Amino acid sequence: MQKNKTLKGLLAVSAVAAMFSAVGVQAQTTTGSSPSQTGTSSTNPNMAGKTTKEGTMDNTNSTGMENRTNQMNKKGSSGMHSSGTSATGGSAAGQSAAGTAAGTAASGAKLSSGDQKILKDIAMADMAEVEGGKLAQSKGQSSEVKAFGQQMIDDHSANLKEVQTLAQARGVTLPAEPDAKHKAMAAKLEKMSGTDFDKAYMKQAGVQDHKTVHAKLMADQKKAKDPEVKALVDKTEPVVAQHLKSAQQMPAPKSGTTAGK
Repeated sequence: MQKNKTLKGLLAVSAVAAMFSAVGVQAQTTTGSSPSQTGTSSTNPNMAGKTTKEGTMDNTNSTGMENRTNQMNKKGSSGMHSSGTSATGGSAAGQSAAGTAAGTAASGAKLSSGDQKILKDIAMADMAEVEGGKLAQSKGQSSEVKAFGQQMIDDHSANLKEVQTLAQARGVTLPAEPDAKHKAMAAKLEKMSGTDFDKAYMKQAGVQDHKTVHAKLMADQKKAKDPEVKALVDKTEPVVAQHLKSAQQMPAPKSGTTAGK
């Protein structure tokens, strides 16, 4: 009986020992599997890295797509802007061309009979004053008369060119020479010399003619309809007014002097 109890006790101890052994093995197995799990876990970073790499690739691709999209948008916007600018430029060019064409058409428009007469009258006066100035240069006695005659040549020649330019552009035929009245006056002055010439020239060409022309220009400033004709009248009027003033202020030639003395 004692042996049986002892045997049972040994069996019990063996069983307990086996349990502890099994627990130890299980513990070792569990502990051994930890590195595996750690390894798995360490693999996970690789996986995470892979995922991250893939994610990075995806992000790179996404960023690239965004960049390309932005570039395309910019190009498209630039193209639209360029196109808009071109269109605007074309529109501006078209407006400019239209304005030029309109200006050309206006410049080429036929003048009214009244405006044509204004141009012809100014041209006639210019030619008469130029011819009278030439006579003053050749037949004048005093230096003042000669200087006045030269001023008439310079100022009225320049004004006549402007009249001729405008008339040609507007299809107006100007007189080619002074009228009969001025031809007769020139013929009369041609026969004079010395103080007689100076007195007659300053009285007729210097004062009387400039009074008549200035009065016409003052009236023409209100009558002229064409802007270019009116601008020419406005430019000529003060010049003629200055000539008239100079003629009126010219000292009277002394009697008794003759040309060459």
